[in-house]
Amino acid sequence: MPPRRARRRATPDRLWRNHQMLRLSFILRLSLPLTVGLWGGLAHAVARSGAAVYATECAACHSSGAAHAPSRATLAGLPNGAIVRALETGVMRVVGNFKLNGPERMAVAEYLTGKALDPSWNTQTVHGCAPAPPSTGELFAGPHWNGWGNGPHNQRFQDAAQARLAPADVGRLELQWAFAFPGETIAEAQPSIVAGRLFVGSRSGAVYALDAKSACVHWTYQADAPVKNSVVLGEVKIGSAVRRLAFFGDLAGNAYAVASEDGALVWRRKVDDFRSAALTGSFILAAGQLLVPLTANESTDAAARDAVCCVFRGSVVALDPATGAELWRRYTVAEVPAKTGENAQGNAIFGPAGATIWSAPTFDERAQMVYVGTGENSSGPATPTSDAILAIDIKTTTIKWIYQGYAGDVWNMSCGTADKVNCPQDPGPDYDMGSSPSLTTLADGRRVLLAAQKSGLVHALDPDAAGKLLWQRQLAKGGVLGGIEWGPATDGQNVYVAIADMRWSSHDLLDPKLGVDPRAGGGLVALALSDGHIVWQAPAIACTNRVGCSPAQTAAVTAIPGAVFAGSVSGHLRAFDSATGAVLWTYDTARDFDTVNGAKGRGGALDATGPVVVDGWVYVVSGYSKWGGLPGNVLLAFAPPRQPAQTPP
Repeated sequence: MPPRRARRRATPDRLWRNHQMLRLSFILRLSLPLTVGLWGGLAHAVARSGAAVYATECAACHSSGAAHAPSRATLAGLPNGAIVRALETGVMRVVGNFKLNGPERMAVAEYLTGKALDPSWNTQTVHGCAPAPPSTGELFAGPHWNGWGNGPHNQRFQDAAQARLAPADVGRLELQWAFAFPGETIAEAQPSIVAGRLFVGSRSGAVYALDAKSACVHWTYQADAPVKNSVVLGEVKIGSAVRRLAFFGDLAGNAYAVASEDGALVWRRKVDDFRSAALTGSFILAAGQLLVPLTANESTDAAARDAVCCVFRGSVVALDPATGAELWRRYTVAEVPAKTGENAQGNAIFGPAGATIWSAPTFDERAQMVYVGTGENSSGPATPTSDAILAIDIKTTTIKWIYQGYAGDVWNMSCGTADKVNCPQDPGPDYDMGSSPSLTTLADGRRVLLAAQKSGLVHALDPDAAGKLLWQRQLAKGGVLGGIEWGPATDGQNVYVAIADMRWSSHDLLDPKLGVDPRAGGGLVALALSDGHIVWQAPAIACTNRVGCSPAQTAAVTAIPGAVFAGSVSGHLRAFDSATGAVLWTYDTARDFDTVNGAKGRGGALDATGPVVVDGWVYVVSGYSKWGGLPGNVLLAFAPPRQPAQTPP
């Protein structure tokens, strides 16, 4: 049976979205000799050729090995519709909408691929699930992993009853299936598994509900922009009925609630109107509220010479899970940004700004506190809330305490360019508290709040003593893509920390010859929760004979009793003995795959998201073409063979 596709009400702001956008672009190209800009800042009234567009707007990065952009060869292998979508609603939407018109987006896609645009480019074999009656019973009665950190404490730990994967069986894991996200080069949304279904977003904005064991498709929902965060499931009372909803956000700042059974839209809300507002961190349900963390790409936008920097402030927004109505908002920077001067281009500089939230909030039921980690200030003056853990009282919505990991960190992407036009006079090192805080309890009853930082430090705080520092351990060198990126896992005894420390061949992040260092970064360290001493260390896998390879371990870590799973930018997924650090299992995901949905599939770098372990199965997405990583577009599922392990005589 074909999967159900949720219907969405047409609205004016969806004019250039998805297949409607493709059809409109065809009409414009055929009927309009002059295209008037539909978006502010569009400079070209007459459509340029694809070659001209590529030469002036794209080649500087895509033809020169820039680590932050897929190569031209990679683009040539994509469906041309995927390129159009990236320019209209995806990762390149700012360039596509402000510098190109509709015919130009079409033309450059056709120029790169050498093929005429086909509106049916997003092809895959129908792999729909057979009709099934609505689910009944308790939503979370069976094994599940819900959201980013597997619960509001963000421990990234799965207990034995939910994991159902013994350490003796970890080494017997085999690939069960691969599912491709058609036409993508990045797979960066971590799945959630609840009630036998797997929910996962994609770079195209498609959110899928799959059968967790067969990967047949129950339904898909098309969001307005890429969906990076994990879907969160919950039961919500709407009127007199209790409904099962799935919540997620996109990289255009929209939050969604859909019915988990069929993907029908319940509500959609623009959480912030800022031009590059994004929802990268997953939501959590806490105290009857849906907590949404906000970030933006303004720090990256500041690298442009004509950019006005910077006005966006991070925030936590609480929504009514039944309606999407805003209940409260707490900014991470209290002051409204004001003009503080001008840059060398004569553009105004505003501040303070930044301290955005990239990861999921953590909720402390006992203290009724919401904990979030913040990034650097993108413009000054520096605030005490940047590179920090903030404790927000969920009842009063006030910030009760602040633990700052690094003071005075004012930085944006302009600081990594040659002219540094929007870089502050005394820039900081970009030491975000980028990963979710993790709340856990020791065997003696003491509670610990863990915070991992891009400085390479792990901080253990006392949540019951206003964030007092218990211990601190330096594990990595730190840097823009260094230190600890997307977070550790903890089993209540140890904390397992992956080391990033990715290095590049140039200090200019926009250098066209920028590449990754195949010798730098990586490693996994186990620390004792009680005092932070090192229990064991596991080295990285060295990169050999693989272009674009880095041993850095930027992805989040996952733990189960007896084993720890961690991936690397090289594409290797490994499982370690949690007591000794010995490698139990290794799988190289950077290869081609036959996929259950028939679309072309390939694995690549493992970045950002971590593995998910549920009911004896391990799930991971593979492919990350940013920052020099290997492109890919697959969701992989592993499980031991059905026969039991042989017992030695």
